[in-house]
Amino acid sequence: MNAADVAETLSNLPAEERILQFLKLPRSEKAEVFSHLDPDFQEDTIRSIASHEVSDILNEMSPDDRTQLFEDFPDELIKYSINLLNPQERRVALKLLGYEADSIARLMTPYYIQIRKEWTVKRCFQQIKKVGKKVETLNFLYVVDERNRLIDDITIGSLLLADEDQLISELCDNHFVAITTTTSKENAVPYFEKYDRSALPIITENGVLVGIVTIDDILDQIEQQNTEDIQKFGGLEALDVPYTQTSLLEMVKKRGMWLIILFFSEMLTASAMGYFEDEIQKAVVLALFVPLIISSGGNSGSQAATLIIRAMALQEIGLKDWWYVMKKEIFTGLFLGSILGIIGFLRIMIWHETGLFNYGDYWPFVGLSVGVSLIAIVLWGTLSGSMVPFILKKLKLDPATSSAPFVATLVDVTGLIIYFSVAGLFLTGKLL
Repeated sequence: MNAADVAETLSNLPAEERILQFLKLPRSEKAEVFSHLDPDFQEDTIRSIASHEVSDILNEMSPDDRTQLFEDFPDELIKYSINLLNPQERRVALKLLGYEADSIARLMTPYYIQIRKEWTVKRCFQQIKKVGKKVETLNFLYVVDERNRLIDDITIGSLLLADEDQLISELCDNHFVAITTTTSKENAVPYFEKYDRSALPIITENGVLVGIVTIDDILDQIEQQNTEDIQKFGGLEALDVPYTQTSLLEMVKKRGMWLIILFFSEMLTASAMGYFEDEIQKAVVLALFVPLIISSGGNSGSQAATLIIRAMALQEIGLKDWWYVMKKEIFTGLFLGSILGIIGFLRIMIWHETGLFNYGDYWPFVGLSVGVSLIAIVLWGTLSGSMVPFILKKLKLDPATSSAPFVATLVDVTGLIIYFSVAGLFLTGKLL
């Protein structure tokens, strides 16, 4: 079985049995299987097995997987684990942990194939056989100068097709793609998407090669990033651990604050309704369409916010594109609002003419109030939903926090003001 499948099978076993079954695995497979276990299982295993077994596993793990493991561990377990590493792996672990928690360097492995341009192809193959067992990928070999600065990367295929006595300098084109150690994990993702690479080198500000990051770690980062954005857009703080591992108290903390903020915001809706109390008493028919009006504005705002936040995440648009987005959303909002406005007016006309509901002698003006209000409110909703992410990004905040509930609440309050203001224009001197 594949190591990931073995880990999944073990995770489905009862707690008292899965560690025992893990210990029965061949020594050569334990480290790889261990790296695929969920954090809770990993922590339980480390605390339950003998120190020499922990040492074997940690020393065999790839440095990037081990760093990720330590990030999930409590401090006292990190100290215990690091002390069980051999001197070489301990130096590697401490170096990786020394980088900023959000930097791409935390995901890198220092084990890769490094060659020199004055070497022959034959010499490179000797180097591969010498150190290749520990590296994560052999797809690329990295050419460095005497100061260990990266000057090129070449594919293993180029070596396989070259003559043994050919110099590496003859295969180089002095073109490569690299990421600096200070780049954030989030900002590193587009490099892999743009250049379609399975691994990319990590260099210092001075160009010194210090490691590589492979696509499997980036895929994990993409999943985590997307999960956080979706959770924020749903109107809650991003969870620190998976849903099944989040305690009840933590869940309440993550969701409660946003609900309280939205609750107080919705109080403004009640205040707006109270402000127009006289109009509602004079024309009760207006109250019938309040849910229709505010939900249409909230829905259009949520649509716009979703599209813009996703476009920002994919780097399709940036801050400089705000005017382009605004123009596009103005026309989109007008068209969508007009469609809903016509449907709203026809609904009132059909219901009145067929006798399903009597809207009174001034039903055309009631219909116009609803129709024009829908145009204005849907337009306002699309503009709000599209512009709020730009405002947040300008303020150095995460655009994903302009959640659907937040935009909907904003449009609810302002939508009522628009609705009753428009109704006042059409119905003053008639129903009002």
